[in-house]
Amino acid sequence: MPLSVQQREVEGIVILDLAGRLIAGPDAGDLRRAFDHLRTQKRNRLILNLKEVDFIDSTGLGTLVIGHSAAEDDGGAMKLVNVSERSAQLLILTKLSTVFELFDDEQAAVNSFFPEREVKRFDVLEFVKSHEAEKEQASSEPGQRLDPETQT
Repeated sequence: MPLSVQQREVEGIVILDLAGRLIAGPDAGDLRRAFDHLRTQKRNRLILNLKEVDFIDSTGLGTLVIGHSAAEDDGGAMKLVNVSERSAQLLILTKLSTVFELFDDEQAAVNSFFPEREVKRFDVLEFVKSHEAEKEQASSEPGQRLDPETQT
């Protein structure tokens, strides 16, 4: 499915709703053009809603970094919301989770642009811990692991 980029605004913050795959080729190019268009309009406070993004490759990650850098260079910020488990793992693995501000909730992402508002951020450490606990639980459930002594 080609990448779809829909733009809307909430409280003066531009939200780009992405759907599809953020990969090399026309898809990443479409997002870069959206960033360029916003930059020419002097719109530098962005939220990318990744709820409907099912895959991000290295070019897609690079495109996200380009958008983030451009927003910061212009005195703004770009934040990510509704990041899938797979994408969160990718951001953690590449250490980009230290670059991007991640949020589970759109209103929390919007609030992060207003210093006087309370903000609930995505907790990367909690995400990693819960993911490890799920793996550990799955491997300890009966019938999930073979005991080498009883195998024939």
